[in-house]
Amino acid sequence: MTEVAHHTRATIPATITTERLILRPFTAADADDRYAYQRLPEVVRYLYRPAHTREGNETSIATRGVHAGWSADGDGLLWAVCRADQPGILGEVVVTLTNARARQAEIGWVFNPQYAGQGYATEAARALASTAFETLGVHRLFARLDALNTPSVRVCERLGMRREAHLVEADLDGDRWGSEYVYAVLAREWSA
Repeated sequence: MTEVAHHTRATIPATITTERLILRPFTAADADDRYAYQRLPEVVRYLYRPAHTREGNETSIATRGVHAGWSADGDGLLWAVCRADQPGILGEVVVTLTNARARQAEIGWVFNPQYAGQGYATEAARALASTAFETLGVHRLFARLDALNTPSVRVCERLGMRREAHLVEADLDGDRWGSEYVYAVLAREWSA
């Protein structure tokens, strides 16, 4: 078995836990909690897509919330982020295999604004990054974010990711040209 095949046939954990959080696959029962923040303009303003409709939210959970595999370009793992000591969804983190052969993956996060400023995004993203490197065999993990998204810039920097690119007016968000940062970290840097 080649190294690439070995690393892309990883066992996907059922849950990921931290001191305060549990990351787990979404279920249909999470639809209302997720819709509560995914419909907000202030949440999707940096996502280059419109806010979810209720139906779109349910479809997204049904299709992206299933952790079917981690071996082919485009495979993604979407995790609901929950407090360990109370019910409900705080937000979500996702990792997507963008290049299976080169073991490149993209990480992202979206959180309900009512939980901002409490370190949940950093804690959840750090746990998912560790899983990506240590369990899923990722070589390079990167994040793409709107250059105006200061809270996500801070999360990337807290994770020890380096800014690799600044793409000026790289995407159209409605009527606004959005510029994008690319942050990344390598497996050997993560483990150091």
